[in-house]
Amino acid sequence: MDRKAQTMTSAVGSNRSSRIAGFHKKSPRERLDLVAAFAGLDAGQVAHLANMGNLDPVLADKLIENVIGTMNIPVGIATNMKIDGEDVLIPMATEESSVVAAVCNAAKQNYDAGFSTSVSGNLMIAQVQAVDVRDPSAARLRILERREEIKAACDACDPVLLSLGGGFRDLEVRLLDTPTGTMVVTHLIVDTRDAMGANAVNTMAEKLAPSIAAWSGGRVYLRILSNLADRRLARAHAVWKTADIGGPEVRDGIVSAYQFAAADPYRAATHNKGIMNGISAVVLATGNDTRAVEAGAHAYAARSGRYTSLTTYEVNKDGDLSAAIELPLAVGLIGGATKVHPTARACLAILGVTTAERLARIIAAVGLAQNFSALKALATTGIQKGHMALHAQNIAMMAGAVGEEIDRVARILVERASVRMDVASRVLEEVRGS
Repeated sequence: MDRKAQTMTSAVGSNRSSRIAGFHKKSPRERLDLVAAFAGLDAGQVAHLANMGNLDPVLADKLIENVIGTMNIPVGIATNMKIDGEDVLIPMATEESSVVAAVCNAAKQNYDAGFSTSVSGNLMIAQVQAVDVRDPSAARLRILERREEIKAACDACDPVLLSLGGGFRDLEVRLLDTPTGTMVVTHLIVDTRDAMGANAVNTMAEKLAPSIAAWSGGRVYLRILSNLADRRLARAHAVWKTADIGGPEVRDGIVSAYQFAAADPYRAATHNKGIMNGISAVVLATGNDTRAVEAGAHAYAARSGRYTSLTTYEVNKDGDLSAAIELPLAVGLIGGATKVHPTARACLAILGVTTAERLARIIAAVGLAQNFSALKALATTGIQKGHMALHAQNIAMMAGAVGEEIDRVARILVERASVRMDVASRVLEEVRGS
């Protein structure tokens, strides 16, 4: 770490605050130095983050198949976040304008109170599907009677997980009526501790498959985890004071926007997509599985049989806006990209998390902050004003603007309220002509 960063470490480290004035106005290196001071990053992590093409081709070639290159996604920092009384800087990997700014703005408006969070645990589910079972109800009981035998077999699959306090926790057997007959589906419920857990539970399911086939008298097909991790819920709650968000009209507009999403799946799909803008950005930044988290979230939103909102909004006894979110968040700190990808490791260092539960809590709070900002924009100026102000820079670059031209063209597009490629091309010609 250079002398400037060391100086900031001593100045900031003793009194950490995620409220960094003018953070968005600083250069990427200036922001990185501030984050390094906040999180105590070492010189190697700072140098890595400063290198915008920072994935070793040898490592990339081991992560996926047929590698020919890498695609860098910007990593931004959401400031102002206070979660369970602790200031946190949030790394977010996303290509979409206004996502990071939305979280910063939401958190700034309730910084003093912040977000409170909780989790239900680290339980994952593996499913073993048996078909062609002649007596499914009796087969269900035969499997349930083997609980201790199943527990022993599962725990033997992963002694390391067992030594860390994880392992088999419970057994369920469900009967599913289908057009081809009743399926007997066994659920192995496993505490995966600080791992996301896919490999562990899949191994257990495959190990048990022959026994399930024998006990049920049927044939086993699928043996795999469920991404509807409804035993691994993360929750976040926050209150925004009505006076701080623009008054009762804004508050009531946000509640109405939520009620629209709660009642209508067409609106809920976009509402929840906005939530996932924030959640997926943190999941990606930490090397976790964005597709698994997104699938689980949307399935959970439809658990009642009708797709609805992942968040709730209401007015509390003080007349302020009370908001909450609850969704499955199967994330981990060990295994996969979280362990080997240097950017993921650096982002986890910025977060300062030591357990998967803490990571899930933070991600849930980010999702709630993102949603609040989106609903507030919809209830007031509309979503386009703020989004297009940031998107204008992308349009300017697409039109060919470089260097200082980018900000000049973007500013003119916003002033003219016409953020379009054809307009940007004409404005660029004007700028260059002047």
